[in-house]
This record gives sequence, C-alpha cells and structure tokens, in this order.
Amino acid sequence: MAIDIEKLKAEREEAWRVDVRNAIKPKDRMALERVKMTEVDPNIRNKSYVEVNEGLTLEQAREEAKRCLDCPNPGCMTGCPVEINIPKFIKNIERGEILEAAKTIKQTSSLPAVCGRVCPQEKQCESQCIYTKSKKQAVAIGYLERFAADYERNSGKMAVPELAPANGIKVAAIGSGPAGLTFAGDMAKRGYDVTVFEALHEIGGVLKYGIPEFRLPNSIVEAEIDNLRKMGVKFEADFIVGKTATMDDLRAEGFKAFFVGSGAGLPRFMNIPGENYIGIMSSNEYLTRVNLMGAADPKKDTPVFFGKNVVVVGGGNTAMDSVRTAKRLGAEHVYLVYRRSMDEMPARKEEIKHAQEEGIEFMLLHNPIEYIADEKGRVKQAVLQVMELGEPDERGRRSPVPVEGKTVTIDTDMVVVSVGVSPNPLIPNAHPELRTTQKGTLEANDALQTTKEDVFAGGDIVRGGATVILAMGDGRKAAASMDEYLKGKK
Repeated sequence: MAIDIEKLKAEREEAWRVDVRNAIKPKDRMALERVKMTEVDPNIRNKSYVEVNEGLTLEQAREEAKRCLDCPNPGCMTGCPVEINIPKFIKNIERGEILEAAKTIKQTSSLPAVCGRVCPQEKQCESQCIYTKSKKQAVAIGYLERFAADYERNSGKMAVPELAPANGIKVAAIGSGPAGLTFAGDMAKRGYDVTVFEALHEIGGVLKYGIPEFRLPNSIVEAEIDNLRKMGVKFEADFIVGKTATMDDLRAEGFKAFFVGSGAGLPRFMNIPGENYIGIMSSNEYLTRVNLMGAADPKKDTPVFFGKNVVVVGGGNTAMDSVRTAKRLGAEHVYLVYRRSMDEMPARKEEIKHAQEEGIEFMLLHNPIEYIADEKGRVKQAVLQVMELGEPDERGRRSPVPVEGKTVTIDTDMVVVSVGVSPNPLIPNAHPELRTTQKGTLEANDALQTTKEDVFAGGDIVRGGATVILAMGDGRKAAASMDEYLKGKK
C-alpha cells in the first residue's frame, strides 16, 4: 500500500499547529504588546544612506510571532495580494524554524525581503488582522516577513523554490520592476524559459531607481534577483522593447507570450508659470539620478544640484523619498508642500514619521501656483496658494480649495515635483495592436490579457501609479493566466 506523503505532511503540520495553540492560551497571546522596530537615530541617518529600520532580533521575532492567534479563517491572507500563507510562516518563526518560514513565504512571493520593507502592510494584510477588530495593534506581519527573508539570506542558505520540469517554452517579461520580477519567478516555477528585458542598465526597475537605499538597500534587491537567476530566469539589460527589438522580432526568435510590466515612468507636471525654470525637475528624474546613477558621488559623471532650500511638491511615498534624499544631500531647509492636510496624505504613516523626525518642514494646505527665477533663469522663489479643505472627492478625501487672496512666497533654489506619473507611451506606440485607455494605460481584461492574445500586462502600466505589492499581485495573476493560455494553445 502506497504511503500518501502529502497527507502525512498535512497531518504533521496540523499537529504542530495544535501544539502551538495549546502551548499558549489565546488570552495570553492577546496580552502581549506588539514589537517595536529599532531605528537609527534621526540625526545620524539624515546625513547618510544607512537603512533606517534595523530589523528584529531572533528573540523579538519569536515573541511577536506568539501574538498570532492562528485564526481558522485568517483575514490577513485575504489582504495579501500575493497570497502568502501568513499564519503558517509566522508559526514557523514561533517554533524557531526560520528557514521553513522563509520557504513558506517564497512559495508565493518572489521578493520577500523587498515586501517586508516597502509593502504598505498597514493597508493590506495587517488591516485584516483580527486584532484590529478589538482596536488592538495588528501582528507585525511585515516585520516578521522581513526577518524571515533576512535570516535566510544571512544564513547563506537561500533556497530556490521547487520548480516544475523545464517545458522549453520561451516567454518574456518586459520591465524588471516588481511586476516583471514576480511574473518571471512564477513562470520559472511552472517550468517556462523566462527572459526579462530591461531598458535601463541595471535590473530592478523602480526598486532600484525609485526607492532610496535608506529604505530599500540595493544589496537586498540584488539578492532577490540572484535567487531568480538560480531559478533559471535570464536578464537582458539595455534592451528597449519597441526600439532594440519589437515583440514581432522576439516572436521570430521563438517567444510564445509576453508580459508587459514596464511601469509608469512618465512624470506629470502642474503646468503652472515658471515650471520650466532651471532647478525644477520631476521626482522620477531626481531619484533616478541619485539612486541609480550615483549623482551624489563626486566621482560619478551624472550631475545633480545640491539645493540648500529644496521644495518637494506632493504627499505620496515618492515625495517622502525625495524630501528625505534632499536632506541627506545637505539641504539646510527641505519643505514638503502638500495641498491637503496630514489626514489625506497618501504616504505610509511610517514614512511620514521618519520624515518629520529627520527635520523635514511640512507645509500642509499649500499649493504652488507660480515659480520666480533669477536673472540666470534659475528658480529662486515659489509662490504658494493657501488652501482649505472642502467636500470629499470620489475617493473620500476632502477636496482642497483656494483661500481667496491668500498666498505665501518662499525662497528656494530647487523644486522637485512629485504629483503623479503616467505610463511611458513607447510600448503602445511601437505595438499599435495594444489598445490603451484615455489615461494611457494598457487595456487588459480580468485575466490581465491585453487586446493581443499572447500579450499580458500588469502593474503601473495597467493601474497607473500604484504600490509594489499590487504590482507583484498582478505579476502572479498574469503568470497564472498566461500558463492557462499557453496550455490551451499547446
């Protein structure tokens, strides 16, 4: 009689879960306080690129894991776009089986160390934690995910997820950001021959050029990419699909399907007087110059202006990254100008807190209406309209309205505009068979299949500007849809 290995594994897992449940009573678990992440002193970190959050110790992680009640119907999993088995990995940490915890996470997430740092857990998995129903702090799922991923990496035992036998079918990912990397990982697990094409000279997309090292070190991103290489994923940098080669060219080379995850890297501006003066740039350009091209290093060829009075316009995470970068580059005064109040600010609360601690000056309920230049054409002042909050908009945020006749003028020698992004039109322009919406995003159905049947798309190129974790969720969904499509074709 054959032994059912999977059944034995399931029984063993359930026995472990029962043991853990019985070891500590739920009321004792709920009495435990949420762990606090240690951080580098603000007056030290705002002068360097050291990572702000220092991570958990093994003792802290196991203690926090005890807070998990191992709910029969875990809401945290429904709040996770990449469907991590959260209770299972947390219980592994509680038992001290950290490598098993990392293995569990990597079954569905290709970028655990990234997600543990930049995913807005407070709006995703942690928002669905049962603790929030009783007004208690959620289990620190993000901290624990980061801990498990870092522990595995530092142990030197980074495991490659289980892979299906190679099927020889070539598929391509266009863009190496979170959507493209996640798609590549999921397709590699299914046995496909995956190549990722990246327009820039380094792999990583927005993870490299958009997020500063004090929030997400490049070494972390590289480690995740190396793990994908070990899974058989191939990478082509300096390759612009639509210019270097079209999708038809790649089809001729044997590629059977494509995933477009090229993001939304086209900056938006406000179209106000003086916005073309020297010293005014988009957050995309500013962060790319510093993060990807090393502009802050005097030995590098890429220049960047080191402003003394820097204005950053916007209230999202990219705006927070910009103000905190300007502070680290030696600015004496850094102003975050935002037209709404703190309650409406879309940036993560943690990022807002860090920015305030680091000396960023918040000018809420203000909005630029004009810039003034010196005789050489460089910006020297920003004229700000004072705002007040009116009625809520379609997303529930109260709309800002001008206070008639009330403005403020401040001195500035550099302005960074961070008011949103649009998709780069290169791919749809080069491939007219791909239809776009009025916003320039690619049209895709619920399965993330575009108007060309062998082309799927996800992340910001479909959503507009969104989060890393939502892009990753799209990468997973597109991989599942493409797999079904290719099996049907076969």
